[in-house]
Amino acid sequence: MTERETTRLVAWSQELRRVHHRLRDALSVTRASLADGTPGEAATRELLLYCHGFCAALDRHHQGEDRTLFPAIAAAHPQLRPVLRSLEQDHSMIAHLLGGLREAVDRAAPPDELDRHLEGVAALMENHFRYEERQLLTVLETLELAAGAEEMLGPL
Repeated sequence: MTERETTRLVAWSQELRRVHHRLRDALSVTRASLADGTPGEAATRELLLYCHGFCAALDRHHQGEDRTLFPAIAAAHPQLRPVLRSLEQDHSMIAHLLGGLREAVDRAAPPDELDRHLEGVAALMENHFRYEERQLLTVLETLELAAGAEEMLGPL
C-alpha cells in the first residue's frame, strides 16, 4: 500500500458516530439479556457473552482514542487539550466501572446488582459520548490521519 493510499481524509465524525451507535446497541442488547430474566445456565452464559463482548469493545474503542486519535487531535488543535484530558479521565472512570461489571458477571451476581453496574456504565458512557460528539465532531470532519478507523476508534 502506498503512502498516498494510507494517508487519506476520512469522515472521522461519521466513524465516531457509527462506533458510538454500535456500542449503544451492544449495551442495549446486554441490558435486554439481563431484563429477560430467563433463569438457568443458558441465560447466564448469554449474559456473560454479551457483557464480555460489550466491555471488550468499549475498552478497545477508548484505547484507540487514547493511543492514536487524541494525540493526533492535540497536535492539530492544541486548544482542545483540556477537552481531551477530560475525555481521557472519563475513559479511566468507565474502565473502572467495566472492571466492576466484569467482576460481578464472573461471580454470577444477582440480576439487580448486575443492572446497577450496567446502569452506571450506561449513564457515564452516554454522557461521555454526547460530550465527545459536541466537542470533537466538527474537528473530526477536517482531520487528516494516516491510521485506519479501527485503529483510531476500535471495532467498527
